[in-house]
Amino acid sequence: MHFAPDTEATLEFTVDLANTVAGATKSGLDEIATPAQLTALLDRHRYTGRFDRDEAELAEVHTTRADLRRIWLLDRDAAVVEVNAMLENARALPHLVRHDDFDWHLHATDQGAPLAERIRVEVSLALVDVIRTAEMGRLRACAADDCTGLVLDLSRNGSKRFCSVRCGNRVNMIAFRQRALDDVAGG
Repeated sequence: MHFAPDTEATLEFTVDLANTVAGATKSGLDEIATPAQLTALLDRHRYTGRFDRDEAELAEVHTTRADLRRIWLLDRDAAVVEVNAMLENARALPHLVRHDDFDWHLHATDQGAPLAERIRVEVSLALVDVIRTAEMGRLRACAADDCTGLVLDLSRNGSKRFCSVRCGNRVNMIAFRQRALDDVAGG
């Protein structure tokens, strides 16, 4: 499944942002607990626009992160309601822009808008593509029982189950050990 490059980039950013929450990280800690950690995430994804780099902005992004984690797992019709509300609340006005080394892509807020609002709007625009193509099934939770990570499945056959190789390896090792125990007990 291939979406427009800006849609894929935004969906990948959403997963990275959502998976900074304590239950989805290797460390078990919130990986954007400080403005500096948030800045590092934004820099990795080459985010542009206004950054206040303070605790208030971080708190707003934490709230947005929780909202996006919830919306990610909604069915298509419920996601439409949420996406429309986010776009309406921001008074989003989609327009094409080209900057830095990014080719034409959509923005729908002023670059001076608060960071959390810009994140919500950019994710909403990406989700519009997912919804319109009836691909909400590509957005899911990690299949590992002990993980709360989110998964973006861009594979051709839609078979990605885990948020990371680490989770996949752990689940496969548990299954392997269980089969070995079953063989010993049965044999």
